[in-house]
Amino acid sequence: MIRSLWTAATGMQGQSTNIDVIANNIANVNTAGFKKSRVDFQDLLYDTLRSPGVASSQSTQVPTGVQLGHGARVVAVTKLFSPGEFQNTKNELDLAIVGQGFFQVLLPEGETAYTKAGNFSLDSEGRIVTPDGFLLEPEIAIPTDTIAISVGMDGTVSVMEAGESDATEVGTIELARFVNSAGLRNIGKNLFLPSNASGDAITGAAGQDGLGYLEQGYLEMSNVSVVDEMVNMITAHRAYELNSKIVMVADEMLSMSNNVKR
Repeated sequence: MIRSLWTAATGMQGQSTNIDVIANNIANVNTAGFKKSRVDFQDLLYDTLRSPGVASSQSTQVPTGVQLGHGARVVAVTKLFSPGEFQNTKNELDLAIVGQGFFQVLLPEGETAYTKAGNFSLDSEGRIVTPDGFLLEPEIAIPTDTIAISVGMDGTVSVMEAGESDATEVGTIELARFVNSAGLRNIGKNLFLPSNASGDAITGAAGQDGLGYLEQGYLEMSNVSVVDEMVNMITAHRAYELNSKIVMVADEMLSMSNNVKR
């Protein structure tokens, strides 16, 4: 009974973490480029009271044995990089990656971060930046007299300037991908940093080496399904409730044991 108290407590702790992850997924259902997370559980150590396969006589053996588990724990919170829906915004600085690639963003400290969110803007110097003002890497500056911006599927950025009849190429957007995208480190602001688990960034032109290609005027939205998250929330809630009832039952059984009189 004492074991069941601690075992049920591990279940409650795990489901509490599960609810935290589900809440974050739902909170970001409208966040461009957001990738949902999933909680992975793992069972804990077992007390082996009787090992499977031990001899029960000279000619027979125990088929299953007796092993009692100590509950579960959260072993990982995994980012799922399945594609989100593509929304047609008709904004010439909204870009969507159709494929595995990431945009490269230069942080103020000089470090390169990576994002799936393509909702870019221009700063006061005409450079393409994120909503937080972080520069797209490599840096691309748009001339002040530009009347139209065109981004090709291969990342080529061309502009039409006032008084000109032909478009001028001003730069190329390079993409990056990782061997293990789920190993990237989240830092908020729709940004990721590489880690030992993700491996180093593999960079190149859009449309090559599995990086995917670009679609101008579209945004990749969150890949969170509200229906799926609601089902996951109900399941986690019921699991938490059942574990709490186990604690109550174990407590009642201990109370009965304490009240036994000779």
